[in-house]
Amino acid sequence: MDPALDTWDFSSPLISLWINRFYIYLGFAFGFSLWICFQIVIRKQNKNLQEKTTPKASQDLMTNGYVFRPKKEVFVSGVKIFYGSQTGTAKVTSKNVCAFLVATYTDGQPPESAEWFCKWLEEAANDFRFGKTYLKGMRYAVFGLGNSVYVSHFNKVGKNVDKWLWMLGAHRVMTRGEGDGNVVKSKHGSIEADFTAWKAKFISRLQALRKGERKRCRGNCKKGKCESNQRSSEAMEPGSRAQEELHHGDAEEEEPFGSTSEEESDTEDHQSQNSVIDVEDLGKMMDHVKKEKREKELQEGETSVIRSTVKSEASERRAMITPALREALTKQGYQLIGSHSGVKLCRWTKSMLRGRGGCYKHTFYGIESHRCMETTPSLACANKCVFCWRHHTNPVGTEWRWKMDQPEMILKEAIENHQNMIKQFKGVPGVKGERFEEGMTVKHCALSLVGEPIMYPEINKFLKLLHECKISSFLVTNAQFPAEIRDLKPVTQLYVSVDASTKDSLKKIDRPLFKDFWQRFLDSLKALAAKQQRTVYRLTLVKAWNVDELQAYAELVSLGNPDFIEVKGVTYCGESSASSLTMANVPWHEEVVRFVCELVDLIPDYEVACEHEHSNCLLIAHKKFKIGGEWWTWIDYSRFQELIQEYEDSGGSKTFSAKDYMAKTPHWALFGANERGFDPKDTRYQRKNKSKDISGC
Repeated sequence: MDPALDTWDFSSPLISLWINRFYIYLGFAFGFSLWICFQIVIRKQNKNLQEKTTPKASQDLMTNGYVFRPKKEVFVSGVKIFYGSQTGTAKVTSKNVCAFLVATYTDGQPPESAEWFCKWLEEAANDFRFGKTYLKGMRYAVFGLGNSVYVSHFNKVGKNVDKWLWMLGAHRVMTRGEGDGNVVKSKHGSIEADFTAWKAKFISRLQALRKGERKRCRGNCKKGKCESNQRSSEAMEPGSRAQEELHHGDAEEEEPFGSTSEEESDTEDHQSQNSVIDVEDLGKMMDHVKKEKREKELQEGETSVIRSTVKSEASERRAMITPALREALTKQGYQLIGSHSGVKLCRWTKSMLRGRGGCYKHTFYGIESHRCMETTPSLACANKCVFCWRHHTNPVGTEWRWKMDQPEMILKEAIENHQNMIKQFKGVPGVKGERFEEGMTVKHCALSLVGEPIMYPEINKFLKLLHECKISSFLVTNAQFPAEIRDLKPVTQLYVSVDASTKDSLKKIDRPLFKDFWQRFLDSLKALAAKQQRTVYRLTLVKAWNVDELQAYAELVSLGNPDFIEVKGVTYCGESSASSLTMANVPWHEEVVRFVCELVDLIPDYEVACEHEHSNCLLIAHKKFKIGGEWWTWIDYSRFQELIQEYEDSGGSKTFSAKDYMAKTPHWALFGANERGFDPKDTRYQRKNKSKDISGC
C-alpha cells in the first residue's frame, strides 16, 4: 500500500464533508429557492388583500381622457398633546394627530406656558410669507378651557389657536371642544365633565382614523362635492378648486372660518340647474336670490326670538346649586339650603364652645363667637379672589339669574342647620355646658360665608327677619355692587373688602368679572360713606402683592371714611389649582403691625385700637370712638335691637348712627395689651410642634 494514503483518516468529519460537498451545495440552493418562492407568494397575497379592502371609488378612474390616481390613505400612528395652562387645569399626560389643550386666563390672554406659542402661531397665521399650506398635512384637535362668566373672552385662546392652525393649512379632525368652569352653564355640569365628554369623542375619532375611516359627508359641503359622492358627481379637471377642497372633506363641521354659507350654496344650486345664464336673465335670477335671502332671514329672526325666549325662561328657572356643585360643597362641610344658600360652622364657634378663645370679632366688637351663625343667602360671587379659601367651588356671576328662594325659608333652615351642627358637640370633651346651651340660641349672623350676599334680591327682607329674631347682622360685600349698597337697609355692621388700592393690583388679586370693576369699586366706597351705621374697610394683606401701596390705601380711606379698618394677613389654606398663592405670601404678624402703624401715620383721623394676634389681625378705628381717652369699639347689641325696631316702626324715618350703640372696649382687647387680644376668661390652645402662630388657619 502507498504510504501516502496511510496518512489520511477517512473517518474524519471534515474529510466526509469535503467528499460530499456537492450534495451540500445542492441542499443550500434548494432551500434558498424555496424561501424566495415563499416570499413571492406572501407578497402576492398581501397585494390581493389590499386590493379587496380598497373601496371601488378609490381605484384609478378614467374620465374624459384624464386619469385620477387614488388618494393616499393617511392612518393615525400616534397622538401628540400640547397643553397651555396657568394653574394646571389643561395639563394632560400624553403620547400623528396633535391635540391642543389650552386655557384662557386673565383678559382672554393665554397662560404663561402657552404665551410664546400663541404669539408665534398668530404671527405666522397673519404672515403672507408662511402661506396657507405651511402646516399642510398636520392633523389636530383643540379643547379650550375657560369660564363663561367672562362673556367677552370665553375660551378666546382655544378659539384663536383653532383658527390660526386652520389658517396655516392644518387639518382639523374634529370640532373644537370647550370646557366651562361656570357650573351653571357648563353643558355637562363641570369643566371636568366637559373634558371627559370631549375626550370620549376624540378617542372615538382617533379609532376611526386608525382604521382609515372617514366621516360621511352630509351633502352641505362646498359646491356639493366631496369624496363620499365623487362617483355620482360630474368629472373634475386636474387642479380644479373642487379637487383641492377634498383636503377639507374629513368632517362636516370642519373649517367654519372658510366654509361656504347656506346662502351661497343655494346660489350654487340655482346655477347648477342651468350652467349657461343669459345676461338678460341675470337680473331676474339675482332678484330671486335676494327674495329668498330676505325670507330666510325673516324665518331665522323669528326662530331666534323664540329660541331666546325659551332659553331665557329656562335660565330663570335654573337652580344655582347644580348636582356637581352640591356634592363639592357638601364635602367641604356646607349645609346647603334650598337652591342658592348655605350655612357652615365656623372654627371659632367650635373653639369658643371649648373655652379656647373667640374670633377677632369677639376681641374688636364683643361678638360671642359660640353664638354666631355663619351663613349666606347667595353662594354666587362676582370675584374670583386668589386668596378665596373656598377654592372657587362656588358659582360666579354679575347678576342674579337663578331661581330664588324666599328669605323666610332660608333663615328658618339656616338656624335649624346651625343648631344641628351645634348639637353634635354635646358630650365632646372640653365643651363647656353653659356655652353649649347658649350656642343653641343664635345671637349674631355673619353674612360672610361665601359668595356675595348683597346679590340676593331679597337681602333687605332677610336682614329684617334677622333683626326681628334679635340677631345682629354683619354683612360683607366685595365692593362691586354700589347700587345695592345704597339701597341697603341698616345693618349692625357693614363691611367692604378693600383687597387692593390700585386698579392693576385689584384686578390681579380679586380677578373681578365686571369690565368696569374699578369704577364700581370706587362707587361702592362712596356709597359706604353715606351710611349712618357702623362701616368697616376689610384689608387683606398679601405679601409681595399689595403691602407696598400705603399712600393709595390712605386715599381710599378718605373716599369712604369708614368707622373702622380691619387689617389682616392673608390666610393660606393649602395648594389650589385656582390660585398661585403660597405660604411665602403670608405676612408675619410683626409685618402686619408695621404696615398698620405706617398706614395710620398717613390718616390722621385714625389710630390703632385693637389687636388679635391669633388671627394675625389689627383694628384701626376712627378717633370719634375714643372718648375720654378710652376706646368704645364694642357694640351694645341690646341697644341696637331697640334702635332698629324704632327704625322699622317709624317706616325708616327715625334713623340712628354708629355712636348710638357703641360700648366700651375691655383692656385685654386693646393694642399693646399683654393678652394680645386673647380673652383671659379662656385658655389659649397651642398646637404641638408649632412655635409661632401667624394666621387664623
